[in-house]
This record gives sequence, C-alpha cells and structure tokens, in this order.
Amino acid sequence: MAVFLAFRRSTKKIAKGVPLLSVSIALSACVPSGHLASTQAPVPVFDPVAFFAGHTEGKGRLSVILRRHTPTLVEGYGVAPGAGQIDLEQDVRVGVGKPTHRTWHLRRIAPDRYAGTLSDAVGPVTGEVTGNRLHLQFAMKHGLHAQQWLDLQPGGQTARNRMVVTKFGVPVASVDETIVRRP
Repeated sequence: MAVFLAFRRSTKKIAKGVPLLSVSIALSACVPSGHLASTQAPVPVFDPVAFFAGHTEGKGRLSVILRRHTPTLVEGYGVAPGAGQIDLEQDVRVGVGKPTHRTWHLRRIAPDRYAGTLSDAVGPVTGEVTGNRLHLQFAMKHGLHAQQWLDLQPGGQTARNRMVVTKFGVPVASVDETIVRRP
C-alpha cells in the first residue's frame, strides 16, 4: 500500500491530458533495476515459515517513478499457527512518514508452493520456493501487480528482498531490502 500511495502522489504531478501509459513507458527507465541481480542458489533452502517466525526487521529503499529513493523500515512478528503456515504482522515505515500496518497469511499447499493473503493485496498471494529463493506474486489496487524475490543468504538469518511493482506491464516502483531475523 505504501508503494501505491507514493506512486499515486507521483502521478498527480503529471500534466493533465498526458496518458498515464505513455508517461509510464517513457519513465520506466527511472525505476532502477540494476539492484535486481540474482543471488539465487540451491542452498540454503528457503523455508518462509521458519524464517518469518519471530521478530524480523527489514531495511531498504523504495524507488518510484518521478520521485527520489526513499528509505524503508519494516518491523515484523510472525507466528506459525500450524505446520506449513505463517501469520506475519508488519509495521511499514516509508521515509519519515507514519507507519502503516499489514498482515500476511501464508500456507504451504504443495512441496515448494505457497498460497495466502496480504492485507495490501487484491486477491490471493502465490509463492514458489526454488532453492534459497521465495518468489511471491500478487495484485494490488488500481491495476498494480507486485512480484517479490526473497533470497535466503548463507546462515539462514538474512534474506534479500527485491520487489518490482508494475502497471500495464511497465515497472513503476521497486524495493530493495535486507531482512534480518531478530532474537
């Protein structure tokens, strides 16, 4: 939701009468994607239930077209209510703004496959694990679509999160974040 709000504020600055799609295509190069280099590996295998159970903290940056990079802070607490399930509560702060709250519910539906909900999403969240990578996808309000790639780092206590938000298939925002499990 924070990504959407920053995106919406940016598009209000666009001159009236210029189609959003044309502007998005022209400006999609303004959303940096060089930080999306893959760190996928066969091990350690990403178990989202084990990783997100307990306290986590994510620090990163949000890049939205027509805006400067904005620091992000995500504080989370996850509970595993049953085998193969995680309920994750997160407080998200974008820049110096007031934190927003979001809730994830994920469950394993098959080996290496997950499904669930996210309070910021419209419809279901789907996920797939390949080695150390968890790939999540979901739709957001106003025609936005998000994809996240979380790569578990050696030692299993840190994950690198890279998210790209698109509209009409054109990148309009990205997040690059490091998530750390806290004791």
